Amino acid sequence: MAISRDEVLHVARLARLELTEDEVERFREQLNAILEAVGKVAELDLSDVQPTAHPLELVNVWADDAPRPSLTVEEAFANAPDRDGALFRVPAG
Repeated sequence: MAISRDEVLHVARLARLELTEDEVERFREQLNAILEAVGKVAELDLSDVQPTAHPLELVNVWADDAPRPSLTVEEAFANAPDRDGALFRVPAG
């Protein structure tokens, strides 16, 4: 299944993009190359491969919550343009 010029223009319209004719042709070629690569993957025999949701078997990996040295209050506020006591003051909306 090849991507046509009209399909590239349709996707560009959906994304609110203006493309030159050179860009349309370049993206058409790139998208067709991507589809060809995906097609090669689809041809692989994966019947012996277990379905996976994630390639790594890491579940709820947490680091120890141990206190360690940190900034003092004055160091934390050293570059703050404004503060209110122990709080950073930021401009409204």
